[in-house]
Amino acid sequence: MNPLAATGESYWMRTAPLPSFPALSGAAEADVAVIGSGIVGLSTAWELARAGLEVVVLEASRLAGGVTGHTTGKLTALHTAVYDTLRSKHGEEAARRYAASQSAALRRVVEVSGELGIDCELERRPAYTYCEEAEGVNALRAEADAARAAGLDASFVTATGMPFPVAGAVRVEDQAQFHPLAYLAGLVEDIVALGGRLHEGTRVTRLDDGDPCRLTTDSGATVAARHVVVATHHPVFDDALLSTRLTQHRDLVIAGAVPAGQDPAGMYISEEHGKRSVRTSPLADGGRLLVVTGEAFTPGTGEDTEAGYARLRAWAERHFPGFSAEYRWAAQDNSSTDTLPLVGRMPTKGDNVYVATGFAGWGMTGGVLAGTVIASLVRGGEDPWDGLYDPGRVGSPVRSAPAYLKAQWDVGKHFVKDRLDTLGDGTNGPAGSLPPGEGTVVRAGGEPCAVHRDDQGELHAVSAVCTHLGCLVAFNNAERTWECPCHGSRFGVDGEVLQGPALKPLERRDPTEL
Repeated sequence: MNPLAATGESYWMRTAPLPSFPALSGAAEADVAVIGSGIVGLSTAWELARAGLEVVVLEASRLAGGVTGHTTGKLTALHTAVYDTLRSKHGEEAARRYAASQSAALRRVVEVSGELGIDCELERRPAYTYCEEAEGVNALRAEADAARAAGLDASFVTATGMPFPVAGAVRVEDQAQFHPLAYLAGLVEDIVALGGRLHEGTRVTRLDDGDPCRLTTDSGATVAARHVVVATHHPVFDDALLSTRLTQHRDLVIAGAVPAGQDPAGMYISEEHGKRSVRTSPLADGGRLLVVTGEAFTPGTGEDTEAGYARLRAWAERHFPGFSAEYRWAAQDNSSTDTLPLVGRMPTKGDNVYVATGFAGWGMTGGVLAGTVIASLVRGGEDPWDGLYDPGRVGSPVRSAPAYLKAQWDVGKHFVKDRLDTLGDGTNGPAGSLPPGEGTVVRAGGEPCAVHRDDQGELHAVSAVCTHLGCLVAFNNAERTWECPCHGSRFGVDGEVLQGPALKPLERRDPTEL
């Protein structure tokens, strides 16, 4: 495999790196503090900076280095088969507002790109949700009808640009794809020009709400702000227990060059075969970069992710002759149990704390949408979508209850069962026989211990108890990370936090005592 593929760095991050900024030190003040620098955080910061507010962005790692830097970069209002679900759960009016808001976000990217002169490889393409098996046709016919009723230019078709026959597909016209980090680089440049401040390597570990709010970072630096936006993908400081309304999934991604003649001329997704999502991006030599996503799994369940990458490569090579994976990465998404994202004021906090989460894999339009909604609320305006995404909504409890209860059952199952499996007899395997590159959870001194052997044979040992709510982590053998199955926190092999909602690292253990 190409060495680039082993780095885990996405094509977007490799080809359009964002500028670096120093960590925050001392005490700072701002009108608005934004925690997180993905597309939600930077879109919100830009909207507010353009409105004349003093904005500071605080990023635990590097700008857009989380979910946004590992997306596929689709800008579309067709979200697999969401409209028939929305129509049945929330009614036709909710489906219409969802379609209108997502379409408005797409237009916002087009407008902002033009206004700021951002070259982000924006291309207008149709979007498809397809199936290969006849059993899926009726559902897609219903989705095409629901999407059309919601106001999209949608149709049911049986022919696509994919290099294999399909049984049916929903097609929506005039959607878009772009280079997400090139777009955000343009926003960052303008935020700085407008007086905004950005700080990387600054993890916020405490939020005291009030007027002003007070943020404390892992270094002891502080920020006092009249408004705070929690844009951390999975919300931290979750007094409202929004995590109980979210489920996690992770997708593998591969990318490599193909001739322009193999471009399927659209954006495609299917839930068959463990999900398959396809798009292309222009390359300087006139060819196209084929981006293939799939092999969805719940983080922290011990899936063989290397085998998942192998299946994804085999699928791409079979359908696109000559394809070779030059890059590989993974993306994590969360979904709300009632289908709609959560965007607006944070329940249980004051009126000046805001949150955005639950985009179900469609965070490019969702993130831009969140920026416009939150910016309007911060400025004292109305929610332009009349509370459709309000995190404090009551929703449709009867229709949403099965998904909510299943999410809680899965969390409880892992919290109890994983401990019994691990602590009962240590059947996950002794650390001494662990091969290089692998990891396992064992019992050590009566406590669950996460052990990894690196390629040089050295053992790394940390507590296996997630510092968020105490579930046990499991090893991801492709990314070499520890992942929590309950709420999706991810840690490095030495325990450092890679992805929240956890704020503290896993405690280190002495590998010589195993």
